[in-house]
Amino acid sequence: MMKILTADDSTTMRQMLVALLQNAGYEVFQAEDGQQALLQVQKIQFDLILSDVNMPNISGIELVKALRKLPNYRHIPILMLTTEISPDTKMQCKTAGATGWLEKPFSPEQLLKIINKILGN
Repeated sequence: MMKILTADDSTTMRQMLVALLQNAGYEVFQAEDGQQALLQVQKIQFDLILSDVNMPNISGIELVKALRKLPNYRHIPILMLTTEISPDTKMQCKTAGATGWLEKPFSPEQLLKIINKILGN
């Protein structure tokens, strides 16, 4: 079973992602911010990371930069889920190494379609 890590400071968003992704057959793990996400990737090898951009402690962009420095995460897809869709934010995500981004709010079907494409399902 493929493992997905969701990093978002919104409890509601994490709960929605867990329900959606578990129903789609993925094993889902949660982090409240980038700092917790970095602790989890040291213990578990994930197939995909979903991250918010704006989070306390370590932002999503800083999380991507840190993940890309880890040998096991250089090529793991990282999808940013964010309300921040300015060209500057997009460029920061891309420069950091994010695979792509999806603007909140998004439909569950849209997210699953993108995840399935990224993971080759």
